[in-house]
Amino acid sequence: MISRKLKIAMVCYPNMTLLDLLGPETVFSRFADIHLVWKTLESLSTDTNVSINPNCTFADCPDDLDIVFVPGGPGSIAIMSDAEVLSFIREKSRDSRFVTSVCTGSLILAAAGLLKGARATTHWSVRDELAMMGAIVVNERVVVDGNRITGGGITSGIDFGLEVVALVIGEDAAKATTLFLEYDPKPPFASGTPELAGEKVVRMLSPEISQVKKGIAEAIAKVNRLGLGRVDC
Repeated sequence: MISRKLKIAMVCYPNMTLLDLLGPETVFSRFADIHLVWKTLESLSTDTNVSINPNCTFADCPDDLDIVFVPGGPGSIAIMSDAEVLSFIREKSRDSRFVTSVCTGSLILAAAGLLKGARATTHWSVRDELAMMGAIVVNERVVVDGNRITGGGITSGIDFGLEVVALVIGEDAAKATTLFLEYDPKPPFASGTPELAGEKVVRMLSPEISQVKKGIAEAIAKVNRLGLGRVDC
């Protein structure tokens, strides 16, 4: 546990999932100086009509970080083979206390070679792909393995953030944050996992998921071909 403000670098990129970033950021903001980092300070589109403005470039990001965080989203497919981004994440992860992700951000960590042999989770639709990239995939909402902390799909970012706060600052701080956010979810439909949703509902997403899987397969092949971070399929 620490009493000072945390230093957190949250990697941003075009077409990321906004909630992947904002869920954890909302939790962390009570305890941290947050660097929203990208190659430039230009505004970035997300998967919604809301844009994100980075406040720190890769070049200006501090070294003494407590947490490196990577969100997921449609844009993660391109980032998986972006040598500059992967190099930045590897470099900052070397000395960071924790290396973390939510949703398909775990695929970016894996592409950087940071999840080999580590227990990790991701969005339910790409668990097989994460396993092919060397991670030990666990079907849980948040997974902690040493200093690697990964969250599942999209909305798990809040759970992830609270788990990190409990681990780094303390359980009381996490409980108080949970209360402040009035985080007591009661979803109107019990279909938040494939097991709960059932085959019919899962099939409704099949075309979209198939496209995602195709893009990720191509990204893995590119990572291997360019030698960006060896991924054994």
